[in-house]
Amino acid sequence: MSAPTPLPVHTPTVLVTGAAKRLGREIALQLAANGWRVAVHYRDSVEDATKTVADCARLTGGATAFRCNLGNEAAVRNLLPAVIEKMGYVDAIVNSASTFEHDTATTFTFAAMEKHLRSNAGAAILLSEALHRHIAERQTDPRSDGAWGQGVVVNLLDQKLWNQNPDFLSYTLSKAALEAANTMLALALSPLVRVVGVAPGLTLTSHMLSQEKFDALHRLSPLGRSSTPQDVAATVEFALKNQSITGTTLIVDGGQHLMRFERDFSLM
Repeated sequence: MSAPTPLPVHTPTVLVTGAAKRLGREIALQLAANGWRVAVHYRDSVEDATKTVADCARLTGGATAFRCNLGNEAAVRNLLPAVIEKMGYVDAIVNSASTFEHDTATTFTFAAMEKHLRSNAGAAILLSEALHRHIAERQTDPRSDGAWGQGVVVNLLDQKLWNQNPDFLSYTLSKAALEAANTMLALALSPLVRVVGVAPGLTLTSHMLSQEKFDALHRLSPLGRSSTPQDVAATVEFALKNQSITGTTLIVDGGQHLMRFERDFSLM
């Protein structure tokens, strides 16, 4: 009987959701620079995703873009199989994409809550379970002998969960649901998949903040600075590599969660 075909050389491969721009892009570039192949997820930002793929490909062995509406359950269920079909295998998922729309108790609607829960929590849960199935299936490959190891999911959360205010109610609820899911998934998917949260503070400015205002708010922390995109990306990489961390959250915010803010940064 002939020997089984050996496994290909294993380059760690990660799916990063929301990787076309902003924090997701920074995470994708950080991982690509450190040897990861990156599946770049996007929804509508085709040009940005194309640029992220090109920039990642220059840093590592490969990158590919995948389009998916994370609010659509059927589309989410098809996303990881599509990545596996194209890239061969996946070792990790970074759930960075987020719907972030303002509401308060007075403007709250079921529709707004459902929209945020679907994309910010539901999609991450489905993708985590899909990764677990993939890791379990490849463990049965007689060629692997367990050499490819466990999988890992990193969920991007928010320091807001430890320092709540009344703004962005539906968004905050969705991130609270995802933080709770971290614990349940870490239990349900062990020992094949680790699940870790990373919670940034104020990291990037937006159309709601001038650069001057952003700089002033960024300094509001016990350390005199909140998180940078590079801080967050480095923490994600650490969570992916450290095989002893699961079911917990790393807060990367310069200590902002230790201070009391009455409003969201964007409305201060």
